[in-house]
Amino acid sequence: MKKISSVMGNKRFSYFIILTFIAGSLLLIAVQINSAKNTKELIQNNNRLLNELRSSNHLREIDRDILGVESRIRASIATNDTTHLNGVDQKIDEVENFLDSLSKDNADIEEQKLIQRLSVLALEKKLVKEKLLLRHKTIGDMDDQTSIANPRARKISNEITNITAKIYEKRRVDMVNLSKQSEEMGQKARFYDISLLILLILSGSIVGYHILRQFKRQRLLIQELDVAQKKALVAAQTKENFLANMSHEIRTPLSGILGFTNLLQKRPLDDTSKEFVSSIQRSGENLMAIINDILDLSKIEAGMMRITKGIFSINGLVNSVETFFVERAKEKGLTISSKIDSSIPDTLNGDATRLTQILVNLIGNAIKFTHQGNINIEIYNKQQTENEVVVGFKVSDTGIGIDKEKLIEVFERFNQGEDSTTRNYGGTGLGLSIVKSLIQLQNGDIEVISEQGKGTTFHFYIPYAIAKEQLNVVPKVDTDYFKDKTNASLKVLIVDDNTINQSLMKHLLSQWNIDFETANNGLEAVEFLRNNDCDLVLMDIQMPQMDGYVATQTIREELKLNTPIIAMTAHALAGERERCMSRGMNEYISKPIKEEELFKLISNFGLKENKKTETKTAEVTSNYEFIDLTYLKSISNEDKDFERTVTQQFLDKVPTHLQELKLAYDNKDFKLLKLRAHDLKSSVAIMGLLPLLEEKLDILELTTKENPASQLALEEVKDVLLKSFFETKLFMKSI
Repeated sequence: MKKISSVMGNKRFSYFIILTFIAGSLLLIAVQINSAKNTKELIQNNNRLLNELRSSNHLREIDRDILGVESRIRASIATNDTTHLNGVDQKIDEVENFLDSLSKDNADIEEQKLIQRLSVLALEKKLVKEKLLLRHKTIGDMDDQTSIANPRARKISNEITNITAKIYEKRRVDMVNLSKQSEEMGQKARFYDISLLILLILSGSIVGYHILRQFKRQRLLIQELDVAQKKALVAAQTKENFLANMSHEIRTPLSGILGFTNLLQKRPLDDTSKEFVSSIQRSGENLMAIINDILDLSKIEAGMMRITKGIFSINGLVNSVETFFVERAKEKGLTISSKIDSSIPDTLNGDATRLTQILVNLIGNAIKFTHQGNINIEIYNKQQTENEVVVGFKVSDTGIGIDKEKLIEVFERFNQGEDSTTRNYGGTGLGLSIVKSLIQLQNGDIEVISEQGKGTTFHFYIPYAIAKEQLNVVPKVDTDYFKDKTNASLKVLIVDDNTINQSLMKHLLSQWNIDFETANNGLEAVEFLRNNDCDLVLMDIQMPQMDGYVATQTIREELKLNTPIIAMTAHALAGERERCMSRGMNEYISKPIKEEELFKLISNFGLKENKKTETKTAEVTSNYEFIDLTYLKSISNEDKDFERTVTQQFLDKVPTHLQELKLAYDNKDFKLLKLRAHDLKSSVAIMGLLPLLEEKLDILELTTKENPASQLALEEVKDVLLKSFFETKLFMKSI
């Protein structure tokens, strides 16, 4: 209610200001018009006053001139000399001209009569002069004493003097009146000037007050907006944290479901069981995809989706994505192929994670909506300058296609090509919306061309900076490549604090004839790289003294090295890869390490040739209840010495880790508890115990206070490990 009244008050005040401005403007105009009119009249009055003054002076001159004419006539009569009459006509003409101008536009009747009488008397003087000249001409002299002593002449002279005096007096009275009028007009002019000044001051004060008030309101609005923005950011962050925590909580059991499903698929099953397990697998993967889409969408809406640039190989990235989809395409009887324009520089600077996400989404859709035919991926050079290349991508399929009327809607949220698509194929309709947002965040654009029943083609482009140093990258290789010592040109640094992991990496790199060094933590790795050259770094994330993130940042920022770094972490959750890449790492692999995946990553950054072979992993039948030797056998390649080494390390190290885990919980040292739980993931993976213990170790890793769930998880971990120790000892004896 207060807000509404405040708004109404602001409107009223605005109306008042507008009306005041209009009224003030009209008043100023009126005052200005009157002031101008008064000034004009004052000027006219002053001009009349000046004319009256000049007329008064002329009247005195007329009196003097007429008397002068009389004197000349008398002198000519007395001396009988006509020369005294020279100039009389001129003087009389001047007097008549002045009297004519004086009588012109004169409204005073009495004064007009006096002027006319004065004109007549002046003409009489002229006639006297003419008579004298005629007398002189006829008689020969002008000795006319009668003219000199003529009382009429005297009377005329007196009358002239009286008339000029009367006219002068009337003019003087007029001048006095004009002077008074000028004074009154001057007072009016001062009044108008003062009024204008007051109005201007008042107007300026009102406008100034309004401006200051607006500035104050604007400052308050800015403060309110700032508070609102902070609240919105906090709300967005809260939402992001909530979604992240919820997605983590959902992903953890979901990862367990998918993990156990994978294990079930490897065991002998009847056809019905296989169908059930496959359905569980597909449902779990779809649910994971939906969770990822919702989390990405929330980040985009909150403006928290960041584009993190880094060096990557376009050839390696595309081939990795293609490899990821090869098996899925084969399952549907589809062929998938990629073609990369050779003119595109291989090493670019951009967000490889987002590009992978875009391609995975588009290719995944292509496979989902295609029942027969092929999927083509084409990467072409759209435009290139010295430092930048605009890379164009084309993903085509021969699938069901999209109706032309629906093409404009495919990039909208929760929208799919047809209403029946969700029922038939699943999905949320968020994928393409997220793809478009990610492309636009990277200053690119996307369009779609489709014909129903014939297929769909997505075109998009993204500008990338060209890396100054080009890496030689060939992604597809044979795992036997390094077994020929003549090809062993790589030097790898293994950074891991877990001795079992170190043994595993040493075994794998040794059988590939790769030269390697080890470091127990990030600090040792930084010191090693400060003084030694290295072609590749395998970096664990959680380590004492300096973790993998800090070590990578130090290598990039302090040592200024572009050495490829592959992250190794037991965190297999979505978002961990993005975090690793944003810290400067080039690739990511989750534990437990699989030989084929590790070799592909190493070969991406180290091989100069390409040999593609197909490898098969022998199926291992296990007679143990807890330990699963499948992973150990797959990486040992029947190397009994390696199997004995890592098994003995498991028996030596894991009991100690278990004891430290229990003591940390009892002592409420939850930081140490988190480290030991994470470390145990790597240690137990070698004996195939991670599927049984991962969920429980996740709970312990996230524990911040004592609670029944953590206590139960600790007891279950302890129980499983104690039982697995017995089976591990039996296996040790059998080697």
